[in-house]
Amino acid sequence: MKTKNVFSILTLLMVISLFACKKDDKTGSNLTAIETDPVNNLTGVARNKTIAFTFSEVMDPLTINSSTFTLKQGSTAINGAVSYSGTTATFTPTSTLAAGTSYTATVSTGAKSMTGNTLASNSVWTFTTGGSTSVLASVNLGTSANYVILAKTGITNIATSVITGDLGLSPAATTYITGLALTNATGNATSAQVTGLVFAADMANPTPSNLTTAVSNMATAYTDAAGRPFPDFLELYTGNIGGKTLVPGLYKWTTSVTMPADVTISGSATDVWIFQIAGNLTVSSAAKITLAGGALAKNIFWQVSGQVTLGTTSHFEGVVLSMTGISLQTGASINGRTLAQTAVTLDANTVKKPN
Repeated sequence: MKTKNVFSILTLLMVISLFACKKDDKTGSNLTAIETDPVNNLTGVARNKTIAFTFSEVMDPLTINSSTFTLKQGSTAINGAVSYSGTTATFTPTSTLAAGTSYTATVSTGAKSMTGNTLASNSVWTFTTGGSTSVLASVNLGTSANYVILAKTGITNIATSVITGDLGLSPAATTYITGLALTNATGNATSAQVTGLVFAADMANPTPSNLTTAVSNMATAYTDAAGRPFPDFLELYTGNIGGKTLVPGLYKWTTSVTMPADVTISGSATDVWIFQIAGNLTVSSAAKITLAGGALAKNIFWQVSGQVTLGTTSHFEGVVLSMTGISLQTGASINGRTLAQTAVTLDANTVKKPN
């Protein structure tokens, strides 16, 4: 009986030992992918996208590198920086990805967890970038392009400004244009501060009808710019574009954008830029936009849901389509258009209609 009991105990210990050994023998079957970003076969991915892979376990950071996490376009390897935090590895391309192009990301079995687990096989997924391989279509301003300043509720000038181009205000009347010392004529007005004509909704025909059409066209242009799908760049620099060079394409931010330092917009005379901004656009004092490579202000569109503020002595380039309002602080200048669905405020500014 004692021998039988001893044998049973030994058998039990062997079973427990084998179970323990099996538990410690990590074959990799337990390590899986929780999530990839972007997901497999996703289209319209932003060209500045950081690629991410989330593991089911905490990983050994030394095994997360450019050998185990790669990105390719066809057979061509894409250069990038690999980092790891928590359970997520990221691949940040060194250069902007090409528009409308398919890419393949791979996390290999060389990546190991802290307990030695590996993936059962390489994890491979593909995605396609957004944007277009052809020139982005311009925003059609309609007859709102006839004005360097167009607003609905008011145009206020605090100190002497220099304005080149026509001004329009509708449905508000002439009395809501202040600080320009207007001289009224039939269907328009003039000002010593304006090289052009000033129009308001209460002037003689056909001015009211012309302005109604222009304001409607302005709203249509705003909707067009805001609705363009598949941005080339999403949340670029988390909204702080100061010191950056911006190439042609469609940009989208779901928050505000700031420009605390000079910005260069670089491209050809036929290239187009559309900036979709869900919050405010704020340009710091003395910050300037410079055009390079032949880029033209008339092809640059800033669609802004919030307030646009150009700081003192700053310089801006492009067409501003604002839902909320546009304020040019003392000495600020713009080569472009200020098209506001509320009001435009000026203060000793230089405003010039683009060629």
